Amino acid sequence: MSEIVLKTSALRKQYRRVTALEGLDLEIERGMIFGLLGPNGSGKTTTLGMLLNVLKPTSGSYEWFGQTPRAELRRNIGAILEHPCFYPYMSAYQNLQVAAEIKETSHDRIDKVLDLVGLYERRHDAFKTYSLGMKQRLAIASALISDPEVLILDEPTNGLDPKGIVQIRQLITDIARMGKTIILASHLLDEVQKVCTHFMVLQKGKKLYQGSVGEALDGQSVIEIASEDMSALRSYLEERFGSSNISSTTSYIEIKQSGDINPAALNVQLYQSGISLTHLVKRGGSLEQEFLKILDEHE
Repeated sequence: MSEIVLKTSALRKQYRRVTALEGLDLEIERGMIFGLLGPNGSGKTTTLGMLLNVLKPTSGSYEWFGQTPRAELRRNIGAILEHPCFYPYMSAYQNLQVAAEIKETSHDRIDKVLDLVGLYERRHDAFKTYSLGMKQRLAIASALISDPEVLILDEPTNGLDPKGIVQIRQLITDIARMGKTIILASHLLDEVQKVCTHFMVLQKGKKLYQGSVGEALDGQSVIEIASEDMSALRSYLEERFGSSNISSTTSYIEIKQSGDINPAALNVQLYQSGISLTHLVKRGGSLEQEFLKILDEHE
């Protein structure tokens, strides 16, 4: 049975005439890498602020680990909101010593988390000498210093160059393999698709969708296929999959809605029918395409 790490019930935040979050019902299970998606101003950061007790909800409630939020539970949640704040003239090691004191935890994990985020060799260098990507990785190290069960990240790759984005993506994946639950807010759909297991779409404070990334993309998968005898290939595919699921490009025939098709088995079946393939590629779906579809459906 799955364990619910976070549950919200009709969570709402009102700023005078502006509703930043409207009646959010949400459940996140242990081990998920959960993405909060939405345009700027959709309520992502507001949601995280309330879950971390930085902002007070106007109404509704939420629970961490099946319990009403309190200081003891907060220590089991590591978080990075907005920009990381460290002392510029202090080293990474010294900054993490300060973080450990603030979080009332021992210094025993400092070397371990620095190694995890790839900063151990630079642990004695001043924070001001770090690149933006290194600063972000130190912020993640700080969030992990108390060995929390849950890690919350707000736009963790914002402003990073391609190399920095790849490094943070790999780090998030590595942390998830340790058994931790990760909640991240982002507007970079490609990055969410690559690291998240589940996601939610927010727009103007309203939840439009929640589900697994795999299920959302399954219906979008396409098989590109080609043969020297394209006419015979098309006839075979139309008879098997129906003409409505078959379309042609300049070089290939595409089989749509192909989530249940095994490409290797299809190749064997075509060969046994006398059709040799020159091209066979399965392309996955796009979270960006699904995201835009969800927004369009609610306009």
